[in-house]
Amino acid sequence: MSRFRTLAAVLLAGALLAGCSTFSEQGRDDYRRAQGEAADPSGSAATEAAKPEPPYDVRPLLKPAKKYLGLAAEGAPADMKNVDAFAKSAGKKPNLIEFYSAWGDRYETAAVQHARDYKALPFIAWEPFDKTLGQIASGADDAYIRDYARSVKELNLPVAISFAHEMNAFWYPWGTKKATAAQFVAAYRHVHDLFDQEGATQVIWVWSPNVINPVPTVRLKPYWPGEEYVDWVGVIGYYARTGPSTFSTLYGPTTTQIRAFTKKPVIIAETAAEAGQRKPADITDLFRGTAAHDDVIGFVWFNFDKEADWRITSGPATTRTFREQAAASRFGFDVTKP
Repeated sequence: MSRFRTLAAVLLAGALLAGCSTFSEQGRDDYRRAQGEAADPSGSAATEAAKPEPPYDVRPLLKPAKKYLGLAAEGAPADMKNVDAFAKSAGKKPNLIEFYSAWGDRYETAAVQHARDYKALPFIAWEPFDKTLGQIASGADDAYIRDYARSVKELNLPVAISFAHEMNAFWYPWGTKKATAAQFVAAYRHVHDLFDQEGATQVIWVWSPNVINPVPTVRLKPYWPGEEYVDWVGVIGYYARTGPSTFSTLYGPTTTQIRAFTKKPVIIAETAAEAGQRKPADITDLFRGTAAHDDVIGFVWFNFDKEADWRITSGPATTRTFREQAAASRFGFDVTKP
């Protein structure tokens, strides 16, 4: 160990033994000298405190070595009790927590912080119910979008945002019955551009089509905003009692279309299996299919009893199977140390 490193170690040990979390002013100057840095001539920490915190770098989260084990649950992450209950049943903590935010809502900094404190990535599905895509693209809500972006920047924590999900389907007001692909692209790009202008680089931008199975005539490419506007492709598709029942038949046709125009990582942004005899097999298929595809970085389990019982506690075999599959080391990781 060099003389400087020895001095630094001695100073640090002295500070710790003294029970304090910071050096004295003299100790801080000595520590800087030991590290080859100039001492603070003012003898004050004010200069350091005035330095702006660098923007959070989301790049290590974009394609991690392990898979995301995501969750959407009632009240989370504003209230974490259902996250804790899920983790107890699953035998593993989720490391991505999705929640839904209506257009016009403020950025939920407390909820985002809760997810971060849990060592999970917050994932917002931003739903423009109250304004049309045309109005958003034309600038009608620019003040709101900029304020939202400034809040993201100020909090300086990573967050995934999916704007106007399932836009290729017909059941939302921003979907195919009331909006065109061109209007969606224009609105998506406009929101993204305003965030860029505000310096809110902490966002992982998610483009989230529904699987094409129920809407086979709607092509996805016209809805693509462009490589520079998307970080993740967030495919949405559920294992229902009828319809596609394997990973390849549920997600394959959609990803085949997508891979014709982008190689961005895929996250299954919403999924679950409907309660019934087949549910344990569906869960096994989801885990195995996700694990088998290097370009699929994880999934978000929709753990609600809504229209159907999608929860992992809908039956003992379901809970047991989910727990067994989630135990695989490739699922879940600390997003604060990707």
